[in-house]
Amino acid sequence: MKTFEKKPINKIVRGSKRARYDQEQVYKILDSHFICHIPYVFEGTSIVIPTAYGRKEDSILIHGSLKNRMMLALLEQEKVSLNVTHLDGLVLARSVFHHSVNYRSVNVFGKARLIEADDEKMEALEIITENIIAGRWNEARIPNQKELDATLVMAIDIEDASAKVREVEAADEAADMDLDIWAGVLELEVQPGKLVANSDNKPGLAEPESAKNFRFSNNSVKRG
Repeated sequence: MKTFEKKPINKIVRGSKRARYDQEQVYKILDSHFICHIPYVFEGTSIVIPTAYGRKEDSILIHGSLKNRMMLALLEQEKVSLNVTHLDGLVLARSVFHHSVNYRSVNVFGKARLIEADDEKMEALEIITENIIAGRWNEARIPNQKELDATLVMAIDIEDASAKVREVEAADEAADMDLDIWAGVLELEVQPGKLVANSDNKPGLAEPESAKNFRFSNNSVKRG
């Protein structure tokens, strides 16, 4: 099992007992989400942008327009980072001081590189789409050449990474244990809602299988 080396850039300092450095755990968290947050610097100001992603082997794939400010800035940086976080529960302690959250979080660090070949760009767009909602790529029209030419696609190679996981109950002070206050965890789950058809749909169209089968925890197609 591969383990990411602890370095100053990826070492978990606060709450180190919750740190995970094994690749399997890091990739499991990455593969069960499809939105990451990426920071970049524009005119001396740090900006964080949420964006959809997919993973192929040891790279995170993202896309945007040719003039996407974030992506152009990332290509100029020596190293970039991104974060993915699942909020799994609200930890309700007897004291306000000890309230917390249960979560799974990953930070990734690596070099951004442009993907230019048409076949590689198309594959990346399929991976991103399938990571959001499995099966949709084969249900919808894929990008034509004009759309492909207008899309900037890049990979962020996963050079360093670490995960941080909290999955325990509330921890109160001994002096608070006799208080008549409920303590525990309110578990949180993301569930799909109802399908709402477009107002300009042709009549009688069947609902797509990708949407009917969507489950947030296992929506992605694993790639390596």
